[in-house]
Formats: sequence, C-alpha cells, structure tokens
Amino acid sequence: MAIEQFTLDNGMRIVLAPASGTDTVSVLVLVRVGSRYEYAKINGACHFIEHMMFKGTRRRPTAQHISRTLDSIGADFNAFTGKNYTGYYVKVDKRHLELGIDLLDDMLFASKMDADEMNRERGAIIEEIHMYEDNPMMHVDDLLEQEMFTGSLGWEIAGTPKIIREIDRDEMYGFYKQYYQPSNMVLVIAGNIDRRVRAWIDDRFGKRKRGTADRTTFEPVTFPTAKGPRARIQKKQTEQIQLALGFPSIGYQDERNAAVKLLVTILGGNMSSRLFTEVRERKGLAYFVRALHSNYEETGVLMIRAGLDKERLDVAVKTIMKEVSKMKRERVSAKELRAAKDFLRGQLAIKLEDSFERAQWYAGERTFQSQVQSPQSRLKQIDAVTPAQIQAVAKEILNEQVMSVAAVGPFKSASELLKRAGL
Repeated sequence: MAIEQFTLDNGMRIVLAPASGTDTVSVLVLVRVGSRYEYAKINGACHFIEHMMFKGTRRRPTAQHISRTLDSIGADFNAFTGKNYTGYYVKVDKRHLELGIDLLDDMLFASKMDADEMNRERGAIIEEIHMYEDNPMMHVDDLLEQEMFTGSLGWEIAGTPKIIREIDRDEMYGFYKQYYQPSNMVLVIAGNIDRRVRAWIDDRFGKRKRGTADRTTFEPVTFPTAKGPRARIQKKQTEQIQLALGFPSIGYQDERNAAVKLLVTILGGNMSSRLFTEVRERKGLAYFVRALHSNYEETGVLMIRAGLDKERLDVAVKTIMKEVSKMKRERVSAKELRAAKDFLRGQLAIKLEDSFERAQWYAGERTFQSQVQSPQSRLKQIDAVTPAQIQAVAKEILNEQVMSVAAVGPFKSASELLKRAGL
C-alpha cells in the first residue's frame, strides 16, 4: 500500500504508512531534540521532559487520567529519549486510532509540567540513573561514548543525580517550549489506518501554532586529540568483564551506510558472524559478543561488545582484534556477502510486520534523511554493495589509533584495563 507524505501548515511533517494484515495501528511522534541539544546546566532535561509528558495535561490533569485512558483500551504506550531525538507512541486497536491521535497531541502540547509533580519525579529519575549504572551491560555503552566524544555528544542522556536534583522547572520548561513545536516534529501513523485519519490529524495537531525552532542547535562533535587506544572504566567487583571497543564512524546521510551495515553483520551481527564463531564457538571466551553500529547527524559509532572471563581478557581481545584486522586486510567472499545481505533482508521483513517498527522506520527517515527511502529502496542499496566497498569502509573506520575502550570490572585504572587487554 502506498505511503503518503504531507506537511501541515504549521510545519509538522506527516507520514501515513498503511499496512494490511493487521488490526493494530501505531501513532508515533518524533521530536528532533535529545541530550546533545542541551547545555551542561540542564543535561538530562530531554529525558526529564519525556517523563513529565505523562504526568498530566489540562484535559487529563494527572498521570492516572492518562494511564487509565490508555489501559481502558488495552493500548501499548511508551516514550524514549536519545541523544538527537525524543519519541512518543501509542499502539492501539484500529478502532481507537482517533483516541491515540488525540492523546499524543494533548500530551505533547498541553502538558502542565506541574512543579510539585516534577519534584516528585526527580527521585524516580535518579533511581533510573542508578539502575543503569548498576547494570554493566547497559552502562558500558555510556562509558564508551563518554570516552569517544568530548562535549554534549558524550554526555549521559539522563544527566547526573546532582543535575536532576537541582534543575530549575522554569528553565526546563523554556527548553521544552523552544523545541516542542510542530515544525520540529514528525508524526507517523502506521498499520491499519482509518480513511478519516487526515481529518483527525487536522483537528488536533493541525491546530497547533507554528514555532521557530532551529533544528540544528547542537554542539558540533569533537574528539579527544590523543592518538592510540583510550580507555574508561567503572570499577566494579564482577566475575565477568563487560567490554566495549568503539570506532568513530559515519553519519545518517552518508552513502556508505549500506556497506557499513554489511561490515557489521559479517563481523559480529549474528550467530554465524566471524566474532561469534571465533570468540564464542571455537574458543569459548564469551557467551555474548556482538558488533553494532549507530548513527548521529555527522558521525557514528561502530562498537564491539563482549562479556568476558576476566582471567582471559587478553586472549579474547587478541582474538577480536585479529578479526578486525582481517576485515581490513582481506575482502569478504561472495558467499559470505550474499549470506549477510539475505540476513538483513529477512530481519527487515520480520521487523516491518509490526506497526510500531514500521512507524519507527518512516519517522527516522523523515527526520534525519534528505528524502524518505522505502525499505525496498534501502535493500536495493544493500544488494549493490561489493566486497571492495566493505573493505574500503573497514580500512577507514576500524582504525586502532582512534579506538576507544570501556569496561566494567575489577580494574584499578584505565591504564590497567589497557595493559591487561594487551592494547
């Protein structure tokens, strides 16, 4: 079924992504603001604002009014904050699409941001921060990007307990009003869409006033100047070391993303990947080992993650780096490349069966790409990638001189980590 795109008079961009064979519909709003848009005094504000959107509006005065409305129709709803976006969604039975649209519009544009409610929420957010810090598998990612990037791109998305205790309500509210404007948002509705959907959008989101948000107001990325592997640790008495190796990569709109996606898949993206085969299956050095890639506007992160036996850390890192070097030294075979392409095709097909995943795809495309590409177009780009292109991006990105290392485990210092890892 055809995708429909249009822009409201107030600048809000809309994508309708109908799908057959489902009785659900997902309504997703992506706001182009995240933690890298903040300044130091209010680091964590975007995540705090996300929490406050669920705490009451003029028409639904309390958090209970919002949650009971959604629970009464069996809706799936949540929100998420990243470094360059904040998202809000409801997934409902198709009969309740109008309510889903109405509720998100109400939350995003009529939140009370009540001061007393905000003060109560401070404690909840601080405990959320502690939860992530106490979970090595979650926290090692944050440590890695803190080491990789200087400035706001390296900050914690949720901020610090000190900032959350002290952040001023009016200052945070001013930040919210600056960015939560129709011209800085994308609305995607995906799934079993009612033909009346455009009227419902016009009647809610369409009546909001146009704002003047500058969507490029964030600190440009900067990197530490020292060459060679750099490290950051969280000292923790654990039996298993959580390790992350990170390489600066490419941004959203770089035409080489298809080649990088295949590089990551072959290196460590599934259970037949090189890292999984060598590190886990052949040598038994880890239960979990994986390569991942994430983008920002003008840069990205290629990350290798593993949970390792602390007594065999050096052997594991040596094995990982051997596979990294091999990706640069040798071109992948035609057979291995075809398998990776088929894997990505299958994973995307499974993912897009879900209306929420479908909404996320088009929201990301409409927010960060110069033009919206369909999943089929992206797959064509992946199919066109050659072994030479994969080797070329591997040589550029997998550079040990700009590599960062992070670990959670019983280390006294970052230098001890590097020494024990043989780096």
